[in-house]
Amino acid sequence: MFSVTVRDHMMIAHSFRGEVFGPAQRLHGATFVVDATFRRADVDADGIVVDIAAAARELNAVVGEFNLRNLDEVPALGGLNTTTEVLAKVIADRLAEQAHAGALGDGARELAGITVTLHESHIAWASYERTL
Repeated sequence: MFSVTVRDHMMIAHSFRGEVFGPAQRLHGATFVVDATFRRADVDADGIVVDIAAAARELNAVVGEFNLRNLDEVPALGGLNTTTEVLAKVIADRLAEQAHAGALGDGARELAGITVTLHESHIAWASYERTL
């Protein structure tokens, strides 16, 4: 399996619902380094997994929708506890939609999967992996 990873970041504010979150139930901030890894069984005729520039552009567009925002106020995230895990899934699903729509180039239609990892710090991160 071949893979290509692109990276971006976002700074957000949010709060959580549920006693399990303790003080994080109050509004707080987080800065995430976001990695998106695109996988396929073999490279395409040009020798690539996905166009890196297109992958970086689309990741930036998805992350840009949340950057410097209070996620509690984003209608598309309404009703979600925007944990690191949930945000990784939201981003992966949006990148999958972009891949299916052709925004990552024709070769991206052959992708086998996408993994999105949100790094909260140098010691903690969460990922979501999905097939395409």
